[in-house]
Amino acid sequence: MSDKLVIGLSRLIAIQQHVDQIARNIANQDTSGFKSEGLQFQEYLSSASEPLPSTNLRSLVSIKGFTDFSGGTLKATGVATDVAIVGKEFFVVQTPNGERYTRRGSFATDANGRLVTLSGQPVLTQAGVITAPREEGPLAISADGTVSTSKRILGQLRLVRFDDLQKLRAGDGGLFTASGPAIDVPSTDIRLVVGAIESSNVKPISEMSKLVAASNAYQNVAKLIMREESSDELRKLSGQDM
Repeated sequence: MSDKLVIGLSRLIAIQQHVDQIARNIANQDTSGFKSEGLQFQEYLSSASEPLPSTNLRSLVSIKGFTDFSGGTLKATGVATDVAIVGKEFFVVQTPNGERYTRRGSFATDANGRLVTLSGQPVLTQAGVITAPREEGPLAISADGTVSTSKRILGQLRLVRFDDLQKLRAGDGGLFTASGPAIDVPSTDIRLVVGAIESSNVKPISEMSKLVAASNAYQNVAKLIMREESSDELRKLSGQDM
């Protein structure tokens, strides 16, 4: 396979990954707490309309993902267990695979009286998982993270922060895993907006513009490949890839 074809196909792969990432952002524009994602391979996209180089390349630019952790707008819900964080901290959730972190503050009470995410994972307080008997009434969360019933205070939500947000990796259900240490936020520093949730920070118009640009770049690179290689070579390569 020629260097020119390798370069061209690498560009197509990069652009396709970019398109997939844009599609995920658009699909989650209405998902509470979702943080838009991006890919860093600007060289591929910016040079997509230029002739393919004839020199040998020993390596290609790597593709690196990143997450935009800027805040989304707040949406009032009036639900006593819906809360939005004021700041860049995260709620802590207990899962079978360990602690996970989320900005999605849509919580509820399960059949066992635990405060949980809408997916059923327990939300951790500074004392761990809390449980409230039904006879004590519904759970409520205050602006300082205090969780209580009509009878008593059960605990205070545990919030954490990270020195390097790019070490967080997004997973299912708005949960993040961390490769770096989670730093507990002092009780006195917790600030929440009660009865509201944080909307996605996806900007639909911007994402659609990126999608159009990526689609055009894909078409341009595909045309360049066809000019550089014979149709017989392309058919042979296609047969090998299938």
